[in-house]
Amino acid sequence: MLILSRKIGETIHVGDNVTIVINRISGNRVTVGIDAPNQVRILRGEVIESDEQPHAEEHACLTQEVLLTGTH
Repeated sequence: MLILSRKIGETIHVGDNVTIVINRISGNRVTVGIDAPNQVRILRGEVIESDEQPHAEEHACLTQEVLLTGTH
């Protein structure tokens, strides 16, 4: 796992076409903006954890998806 420190307004680039921007930091919460092509699924970690895995083929594809915890 790569761990980075970022300040408000700083970015993280994932691959060639995904950009994550740190928008706000308030206490222990961080608000991020994500710029990615429509075909890249972006899911919060708790969404996947609450899924009881009825679609095994979707979980097999997670290596190609960006998974982040945060607010929209």
